[in-house]
Parts: sequence; structure tokens; C-alpha cells
Amino acid sequence: VGAVTRQTLFPPLMPAGRPFRVSNASRSSRKGIVASSLKELISKTLDAFIISAGIVTLVLEEDGTVVDTEEFFNSLDDNTHFMVLEKGQKWTQTKNGVVAVRQKKKMGVANITFDLYKMNPKDFIGCLNIKATFYEIYSISYDIKCMGAKSILRKVLQLMSHAAQITGQFLLYTGTYMLQMM
Repeated sequence: VGAVTRQTLFPPLMPAGRPFRVSNASRSSRKGIVASSLKELISKTLDAFIISAGIVTLVLEEDGTVVDTEEFFNSLDDNTHFMVLEKGQKWTQTKNGVVAVRQKKKMGVANITFDLYKMNPKDFIGCLNIKATFYEIYSISYDIKCMGAKSILRKVLQLMSHAAQITGQFLLYTGTYMLQMM
């Protein structure tokens, strides 16, 4: 006669629950439910919406696809939106006919745009508008207008004339200084 004693130190690991969102057929009530299997999700949904009839259908809220197998359930992402339909209820689209899709909020520090445009077809280069937006709140812009070829050529020649004058003055002063040193 022998006695066998067995003690379990670590209980078997339960699969981690995943978060889901479930609404009723009229979309008037939404609940957040954490479940690790399809059966668990259905039972928690029955409790959350106080549904006494055990016959319900779980569908995807976005297009009405029936979720009835564990494999398909496991392939869905976390925070998937479901709709619970009782006997006799059918899935319908939202009121405006389009399922609302939330866009992720863009997180960025700055957005800079450059717009090049012409006010007149005879313009040589055109105008450049630079706009900077910071944290999607503050924005500044600056317009650079380059109208005609004549004015651009005039400005370039003026710039070259000033550069030549400065170079000439520099050469004269350095020459005079060198003569005094000698």
C-alpha cells in the first residue's frame, strides 16, 4: 500500500485577456470587455448587456461579418468593435451610411510648406510662400515676391556693383597700408 501526494506549485497559465468593444444592435450602448476566447467574450457580453436569451450572434460592427469560430476570433486585433445581435435582429450600417473611422492624431513638432506660384504669366520666377506650423497650433508665413526679369536683373547687377565697390575699397586700403609699411 502506498500513498501518492501531488502538489502543484504553479497553476497552469491562462491566456491573457484581450480588450474588445461591444455595442448593441441600435449602437445606443457600448461596453468594453476583456476576454481571452470567443466563448468568454459571448458570456461576458450576455452579462454586460443583461441578455437573458442565450442565442446571440456576434458580428463585426464595421461590416457585419459574423464571428463564429475561435480561429477567426484569434486573428482579430485588440480593440476590435463587435455588435451583439439577439434573435431577429440584423446588422445595419450607421445612420449616415458610412462607418466612422477614427484617424490617429498626428504627433509632430513642425510642418513646413513651400508654395511657388506666379501672379502673372510674364513673371520670371514667381512668388514663394513659406509657411511653418508648430505643434499644429502656431503658424507663421512669409511671402517672397520676385516679379519681373528686369527687376531681378537690376537687383543682381546692383549686388554685383556693391560687391565690386567693397572689393575695390578693400584692395585700395590694403595697398595703401602695404605702402606705408614699406
